[in-house]
Amino acid sequence: MRAVSQALVDFANSFRPEPGPGVEIIATPRFRAAIQPDFPIPGPNNVTWIRCQAAEAAEVIREARAIFASRHLPFMWTLDPETQPADFADHLARQGVHPDPHDAESSVMVMPIEATVESPPIEGLEIHDALEDLATFRLADSAAREAFEAVVPDDSAETIAMQDRRLHNYRAAGNRHLFLATVDGEPAGAAGMSVYPPAAAILQGGAVRPKFRGHGIYRALVAARQEVARKAGVEGLTVWGGQMSGPILAGLGFQKVGWRRFYVDDSSVQ
Repeated sequence: MRAVSQALVDFANSFRPEPGPGVEIIATPRFRAAIQPDFPIPGPNNVTWIRCQAAEAAEVIREARAIFASRHLPFMWTLDPETQPADFADHLARQGVHPDPHDAESSVMVMPIEATVESPPIEGLEIHDALEDLATFRLADSAAREAFEAVVPDDSAETIAMQDRRLHNYRAAGNRHLFLATVDGEPAGAAGMSVYPPAAAILQGGAVRPKFRGHGIYRALVAARQEVARKAGVEGLTVWGGQMSGPILAGLGFQKVGWRRFYVDDSSVQ
């Protein structure tokens, strides 16, 4: 495997998103909450970087829940190796919060930008810029939701308006990318990326619909993002590899440098 720099490893393990278009960040000395009301699912809405005393854990849980309850949003607790107290997951369990049943742990993974991800030819495959227009953005959104076994967005005026706002927020951020893979014109998968030159590009949400799995489309989406990241002048790629994607990413040359564990909290929408 190619050597990775300590700077890339540190970026992957310590990156903290900042406020941006459509993204509100509430940073406290004990935790950090990210809120995306136009993306009302756990994951985009999350609590991370929990650093408190054991005696404060119940209070931290109440405080974070109040943030999301006021917005009626489900959210994810994301724990890392430095979470304090170390048994914070036990405190969550006592409040009825348990590991994400879909994917409870991901590996923090990195790969230097000079590594090569080769994508074999796939008949009928096209990779589209999903930020080009609302129709393409919605196709990518639906493909990703189906792949992650989430509720597929409907065609209501409210849903379309939220997706339109998200599209404009992605564009306004200036460093975000979203790709749609189609096979013979049919949506097959989607993948996102945020670039932070010169440090790294963060791969996000790579997913392939079940009927298209096993044909190299996930690999093709990684290769497409790597090409864009290389042109942006970053040192490497970082990604959270889950139960399904982790082994594929390792086969492509990504190396594990940390982990994250996920706990879904829907108390704010009950």
